[in-house]
Amino acid sequence: MKVRVLGCSGAIAKECKTTSFLIDGEILVDAGTGVGDLTLDEMCAVDDVLLTHSHLDHVAALPLMVDSVASQRKAPLRIHALAGTISALKAHIFNNVIWPDFSRIPSVANPFVTFHEIKVGQTLQFGKKLVEVLPAVHTVPAVGYAITAGNGCWVFTGDTERNPAFWARVNALNVAMLVIETAFSNREKDLARRSLHLSPMSLAEELDSIAKGKNYPIYITHTKPAETEMIMAEIQRFDQTQPFGPNVTHDIRWLRAGQEFEL
Repeated sequence: MKVRVLGCSGAIAKECKTTSFLIDGEILVDAGTGVGDLTLDEMCAVDDVLLTHSHLDHVAALPLMVDSVASQRKAPLRIHALAGTISALKAHIFNNVIWPDFSRIPSVANPFVTFHEIKVGQTLQFGKKLVEVLPAVHTVPAVGYAITAGNGCWVFTGDTERNPAFWARVNALNVAMLVIETAFSNREKDLARRSLHLSPMSLAEELDSIAKGKNYPIYITHTKPAETEMIMAEIQRFDQTQPFGPNVTHDIRWLRAGQEFEL
């Protein structure tokens, strides 16, 4: 299974594109501004979009992508999301004010997109790939995902704060790679807590929840561009001083747009 990082920034700036991952060229996990790096042919090859939640940095490119390739597609683009996320998209984006309602055009019987409700704990199957919907704790209904083609799971937390239920499930999985958000630096830790994001301090507390004996690469995503260097420095200091408990270290790395992973 190939995972391509299209965008992994918490906001936009030069060379900073918001969250989107391409799985095996056919599934998008979130549809932030990183989708704009796909060619028309690559966009056309995407049949399913898995959304973590409705915030703009995770859905901004979705209506534009549909507009770019809808006329070339032979079947609707399938959008999978929580009921609350689907309601938000219908009310605030595909509402014939911000953007046309592509779930009803060119006709109700033959739309450009279809919406498919998912629930936490559900497992979806796309060919040989299994996708488990994981819990997230955010200011709007939100989820994470664990995706596998049989050789370990690519796990993405989505946007979340402290999340015991997530770790209870992830500790039972064969994790090959974890992508976890850390949106704010420690100087903004109170803002991070109020907006239900992680800072390096709360990240350290979260990583304490990884079961003993579990060891896999952990990639940091969703950093705010103005704070990325500070966040990285704070996490490096934490890692070097072993804040994660006695004799516990983690393989922490930095996610970058353009990276590709084979799992």
